[in-house]
Amino acid sequence: MARAIWSGVVSFGLVSVPVQLFTATEDHTVHFHQLQRGTSDRIRHQRVNERTGKEVDYDDIVKGYEVDGTYVIVEPDELDAIAPGRSQVIDIRGFVDLGQVEPVYFARTYYLAPKAQEYTKVYELLRAALGQADKAGIATLVMRGKQYLVALRAQEDILAMHTLHWADEVRDPHQELPFLPERRQARGRDLDTARQLIDALSIDWRPKDYHDTYEEKVGELVAAKAKGQEVAGTEEPPAATNVVDLMETLRNSVEEARKGRGTGHTKGTRPKGTRRRDLRDLSKSDLYQLAGDRDVPGRSKMNRDQLIKALGTKTTRQETTGRETGKKAGKRAA
Repeated sequence: MARAIWSGVVSFGLVSVPVQLFTATEDHTVHFHQLQRGTSDRIRHQRVNERTGKEVDYDDIVKGYEVDGTYVIVEPDELDAIAPGRSQVIDIRGFVDLGQVEPVYFARTYYLAPKAQEYTKVYELLRAALGQADKAGIATLVMRGKQYLVALRAQEDILAMHTLHWADEVRDPHQELPFLPERRQARGRDLDTARQLIDALSIDWRPKDYHDTYEEKVGELVAAKAKGQEVAGTEEPPAATNVVDLMETLRNSVEEARKGRGTGHTKGTRPKGTRRRDLRDLSKSDLYQLAGDRDVPGRSKMNRDQLIKALGTKTTRQETTGRETGKKAGKRAA
C-alpha cells in the first residue's frame, strides 16, 4: 500500500475534512548509470568547492542568493520560520469551471483520501458536490517547504489534487515563440475539410489504449546489445505538407480516416433514437457539443445538469413536433 506524503485538512466554508495526500503517478522510464567509456567504472557526482577542489560535507553547505556580486546567506531554519500556511490546511478559496484552467497551468496530480473512516461521509459530500457542479476547488498548500497553487476535482470515487503553475511561471507564447499564424490564415474550404478530418478521427478517450513504445524500444535495444545483436532504427519523420497541395492532402486524409473507421459513429455523434436517460452517460464536453448541434440557447453558461435538462427538453420538443408534423402530413395525404 502507498505511503502518504502529506496530511492535513481540506477546508471549504465552515466544513473541514482531514485528508492524506498520495502520489497518483509513477515513473516507468528505463534508467541508465553513467560509466566512463571503455570501462565499467561508475561516475559519481560530488559536492566540490570550486575554489579549492575539495569535497564539502552536506552539513557544511548553506544557501546563498547573489546580490550585486555578493551572497546573502540563508540558513535552512530561517526558511522554515517564514514558510506560509504552516497549519497544513488546503483552504479552498473558490470554485471554477475546470475548462477555464488552461492545461499549461497543470503540473502534477495527487490523490486525496480521508484520513480515517469517520471522515468518509464529509469527504464524499465534497467529492459528489464537485462532481455534480462540474467545478474545481482552487486552493493553496504548503508541502516540503514550498507553497503550491492547487485545484481539487472529483473523479469517479476519489478527490484528485492537481498542483498548478503560478501565473508568473507560465511564459507568454507571443513573446517566446518566433512564428505565430494569423487567424485569417485558417478559413474557407481548407478549414471545413480539416474539421471533417477531425470528426472522422474523433475517438473515445481510453488511456489503456496507449503505452510508451519508446521505452519498449529502449528495452529491446538493451536486450539485443546484451546478446551482441543490433536493432534497426525507425523510419524518418514525414516531410512537411506542401501548402499548394494542402486541400488535396486533407481530402485524401478524410477518405483514409473514413475507410479506417468503417460505419461506426464517432465520438460526439449519437445514433437516432437517443433518449434523455442516455444523456447522463455523456461528459460535459459531449453534452455541450450535442447542445450546439441542436442549437440550445444559452448553452455556454450551463453546467452539466442544466445541459442534460435542456437537451432532454429539446429532444421532447423535437419528437413532439415530429409526431405532429407526421400527423398533419398524413391528413393531407388522406
